[in-house]
Amino acid sequence: MSARRFGETGAIVEFLTARHGRYAAHVAGGASRRIKPFLQAGARALIAYRARVSEQLGAVTLEPVGEGPSAHFDDPLALAGLSAAAAVVSAALPEREPHPGAFLAFEALSDALAFPDVWPAVFVRFEAGLLQDLGFGLDLAKCAATGQVDDLIYVSPRTGRAVSRGAGEAYKDRLLTLPPFMLSSQSGLAPGDVGAGLALTAHFLEAFVFGPLNRPLPPARFWLIDKLTDAQRL
Repeated sequence: MSARRFGETGAIVEFLTARHGRYAAHVAGGASRRIKPFLQAGARALIAYRARVSEQLGAVTLEPVGEGPSAHFDDPLALAGLSAAAAVVSAALPEREPHPGAFLAFEALSDALAFPDVWPAVFVRFEAGLLQDLGFGLDLAKCAATGQVDDLIYVSPRTGRAVSRGAGEAYKDRLLTLPPFMLSSQSGLAPGDVGAGLALTAHFLEAFVFGPLNRPLPPARFWLIDKLTDAQRL
């Protein structure tokens, strides 16, 4: 997820693991030219972790897996998406707490970055999955007011539950827009859908995750929004 220099040659690296959640560890030689390229946000690796006591900052040795972020070096927008996702995960997940759903969501997004037409929508689904894994999942199965399952176009900003067109018409100025792709992967993308999705997940990330921690959304996420806006991808 991130790496920062530690001492003359080492680095403190933060990993998202499949079974143990977010872990920070020391990587000897992490600042060297040989290892530093493998410590970019989104790089994949097999790691061997060791520590004398569980509360101590441990150390890892790592074996790189696949191309990692180097596959996107020719696509600055994809790299911005990868950096934003890593920043959101690092800031949202508690350390050393298993969150396999977050790991799988991040992996799915990483794979989707090879498809420029769809990955911004996958980023929205990634953030929705992260909310779900943290216990704040959106309830988009049926209308909160009527129970109907069709024509769901709004979300209540208070409860995170879907609202149908008819039930929400009188209150639409106070409701969040629900883009169709969040209901079905078969739905196409219309102009404005990705922007609406990002506004939706941002609201609940701020309300339920970052607000209680007295933290803002990570700057990398705002930079991603700016880049997507400039590229007319929202």
